[in-house]
Amino acid sequence: MDVSNRLQQLGWALPWLLFQAFPVLDLIGTPRPAGVRVAAAVLLVVFTAAYLTVFARAFAPGRAAAYRELGVVALLGVGLACWLGTPWAGLMIYLSAAVAVTLPDRWVWPAVAGATAVCASVTLLEHQLQNVFFLPLLCVLTALALRGTRYLIGVNSELTEAREELARSAVAEERMRFARDLHDLLGHSLSLIALKSELAGRLAERDPSRARQEMADVEAAARRALAEVRDAVSGYRQVSLAQSLAEARSGLSAAGISLRAPAPGQPLPPPVDAVLGWVVREATTNVLRHSGARSVTVTLRSAGAGVELSISDDGRGSDAAAGAGLGGLAERAAALGGRLDHGPGSGGGFRVSVAIPVDSPVGSGAAS
Repeated sequence: MDVSNRLQQLGWALPWLLFQAFPVLDLIGTPRPAGVRVAAAVLLVVFTAAYLTVFARAFAPGRAAAYRELGVVALLGVGLACWLGTPWAGLMIYLSAAVAVTLPDRWVWPAVAGATAVCASVTLLEHQLQNVFFLPLLCVLTALALRGTRYLIGVNSELTEAREELARSAVAEERMRFARDLHDLLGHSLSLIALKSELAGRLAERDPSRARQEMADVEAAARRALAEVRDAVSGYRQVSLAQSLAEARSGLSAAGISLRAPAPGQPLPPPVDAVLGWVVREATTNVLRHSGARSVTVTLRSAGAGVELSISDDGRGSDAAAGAGLGGLAERAAALGGRLDHGPGSGGGFRVSVAIPVDSPVGSGAAS
């Protein structure tokens, strides 16, 4: 531990050392045998060292309480006060401060009461009536001040830990968002690129013109995927339902899969429109990868105070069609108060549906 940290921890104790002026002046000015003076001086130094150790431990994070040193402070403080009289009764102020920053709550005030009683008894026995209320009152006030300080430091430490935990959670959530966006973006784009590349390879000899067109689509899809990844890295990526339906029609058509989708309707709030777009992208990707379907139907309709989008196919209908991206879509929908459902369709195939609250009504149905 460096010197600056140690001084910072002792900062709460150092101001109270001013009260040691009274025993020091008494030690110098009161005629006593040399042996008594030397013994009192040595014990005062030990008392002070133990007191400073108590405070250093009390305000050092992760350090155990200095109960042994507190015992030394109590023993020497009471002993010196009873032995040398009122000028040394002020040591009970130090004892009150030490117990206030060290002991558990249930023991603090009994200990402070004991220190105050010792201080008052010493001053009364020497008939120092002018100090009967002053020194004992300082014992109580010092304990109150240090107890409040200890509480504030504890609360501040908890707030610091909570802030650090929130920062860690924010970082983890941002990582999850980024991973989810990359999955949703690249899963669809790479599936489309693979599909069109395979189609272009089959058409290379018998229909070169069509193959070149498919490769041009591959290039466009790759460039679009690169731009989308850059947008995702920048945090500005936003898809739309109309855009996703257009991409789905292109990708499914290349695979020989027909698509029935709704005609453009009334505009939706951007967050809702984006989630619906992500659902269409993920569902299309899963159809291309897993389903073996020949047709896909997209429906969009009002559902109470919200909107419901459904994508169904006539494929195998296995749970294998549920890609890992559906978990991320469920989180996106839940963030808007909605829900995502998926599973085998009632007439076979696989079905993905999402329902999200929305203020304005939308058109319903499906169009060729």
